[in-house]
Amino acid sequence: MSGTYVYADNAATTRVSQRALAAAMPFFRESFGNPSSIHSRGAACASAVLKARQQVQLALGADKVGEIYFTSGGTESDNWAIRGAGEMGERSGRRHIITSAFEHHAVLNTCAYLERKGFEITYLPVGKEGLISPGQVEKALREDTCLVSIMAANNEIGTVQPIGDIGSLCRERGVLFHTDAVQAVGNMPINVEKMNIDLLSLSGHKLHAPKGVGALYCRRSIDLPSLIFGGGQERGRRAGTENVPAIAALGEAITEICEGMEEKNARVGEMRDRLMEGLLKIKGTYVNGSMEKRLPGNLNITFKGVEGESLVLTLDMKGIAASTGAACTGGSVNASHVLTAIGLDPADARSTLRISLNGENTDDDIGYMLSVIPGVIDRLRELSPLWYEDEK
Repeated sequence: MSGTYVYADNAATTRVSQRALAAAMPFFRESFGNPSSIHSRGAACASAVLKARQQVQLALGADKVGEIYFTSGGTESDNWAIRGAGEMGERSGRRHIITSAFEHHAVLNTCAYLERKGFEITYLPVGKEGLISPGQVEKALREDTCLVSIMAANNEIGTVQPIGDIGSLCRERGVLFHTDAVQAVGNMPINVEKMNIDLLSLSGHKLHAPKGVGALYCRRSIDLPSLIFGGGQERGRRAGTENVPAIAALGEAITEICEGMEEKNARVGEMRDRLMEGLLKIKGTYVNGSMEKRLPGNLNITFKGVEGESLVLTLDMKGIAASTGAACTGGSVNASHVLTAIGLDPADARSTLRISLNGENTDDDIGYMLSVIPGVIDRLRELSPLWYEDEK
């Protein structure tokens, strides 16, 4: 492996920041109490959890600190929001949910579960740009719609949805609006009050906090049923002793990532554009999804005639960490549902690389990737039966 190592897979997970790590450390060995205990060590933990709750509240623009609930991550938050909203809707005979065809599987599989329970799910199609319009949502709304769930930014192609407009439409029609903001928080401005968001999911490990911690924002007027039963933690709505070190780290990480976000995004966007410009010089290469409405660090790019997993593994040997647009399921490589939803054929979907940058990346990283990737593409195409002579 090369002595240089470029980490460009930040949409998959991020490195825990020094500030987040420092916030977590006291709660492993010093203040190690249970937040529900009334002695001093328990009180110190309860205070840390409250501080983190306030930090998340501030980052999301929530009205009340009590609207923030800590979870194990984005998947749990998505499940809780969708299943809870479905249960609420069912009580009043509303069993219709609207989502999009390229949501994260935490949303799609939860909707599929409710479908098996008798709910009707409308999966809005997305075009080549990877965008959902408020008009699509409005047309799909029905009298029995109980929830609209549209992600704030796509996890594969980084396209940013008009969630403020969709939220306003749902509020006018009296329908709950949930957004999976796992990729969005820290990478674009979010204000749940101004955007009329009722439920929002986020995950710590996407924003430099540890894995295994996340949060659900739930508007105070919503009596969301519990997903996990047990003790009275999280004001009786989410049982289980709180993961205090991770929660403290999440609070600090979300504060840190939102500081100077505009300046950070501008720099990351410039790096992404430089990389894109260089890679598009390779023949048989194109970018997927809208460039105008896109997270600044995302570059989802197809190299025709290259098998995606081979590309990822070869780049790793060269000291570059990125990811493929395909997912491995049951031992076979399946085309990404996101890429096929925007119109890619399965072969091109399996020839796609997702590069995701953040504020820790440097100009030198971009230079190194531009010096390595074209040669790797050429070599893999020489070996690939998918790359025909007339395309060379």
